[in-house]
Amino acid sequence: MLVIDALEVRYGKAVAVSGAGLKVDQGSWTALIGANGAGKSSLMRAVMGLVRHGGRIELDGVDLRTMPAWERQRLGIGFVPEGRQLFGDMTVEENLRVGGFTSMPEALRRGMEHVYAIFPRLAERRTQSAATLSGGEQQMLALGRALVGSPRLLLIDEISWGLMPILVAQVFAQLKSLHAEGMTILQVEQNAREVLRHAGDAYVMSQGQIAFNGAAAEIAGDPRVLENYVG
Repeated sequence: MLVIDALEVRYGKAVAVSGAGLKVDQGSWTALIGANGAGKSSLMRAVMGLVRHGGRIELDGVDLRTMPAWERQRLGIGFVPEGRQLFGDMTVEENLRVGGFTSMPEALRRGMEHVYAIFPRLAERRTQSAATLSGGEQQMLALGRALVGSPRLLLIDEISWGLMPILVAQVFAQLKSLHAEGMTILQVEQNAREVLRHAGDAYVMSQGQIAFNGAAAEIAGDPRVLENYVG
């Protein structure tokens, strides 16, 4: 479904990603792990079109290089950014509508209903401002906002960030349900051991490049990889 080849991301003279490549099969759950500063978030932002990049990014054979982020969203990519990045003064419902801004009215209505069915807590708080939600509720909202547009590929960057262990378990249970329904997931996660328990495939990133890739279970069982490249 997703092919990345020879990806380059720079911030001025600083090189964040250099020659990275990976593939995500339709229906798979793929983990992207690595130490802080390895380039994982820059890779995800490049796929979403939020940073300028070189190299090749294709979704179902469609070249994304010249497409703005909103067109990539319309093609079926949803994004849960690191740190949630919600509009704090806007209500839950307004934040969700932002996630479906490229959808036709009927598709948006169905998307909103689907999100409220997955997260009844958000339905209860639909008129409440995002800034007043708990950390777990804000993460629900960030995930729900990505789902409103009914994506085929879900990019997730550090979804367990700042959450208590019990909430981390709940979030991963929600992702497991989405994957069981057919959602394709590419997930960056600092909690490497947790994401490797759920993912089928995994890539390990180091200094802007892919250092290892293989079955998630095999990488999880190799302490040298986790100690040297994840921490």
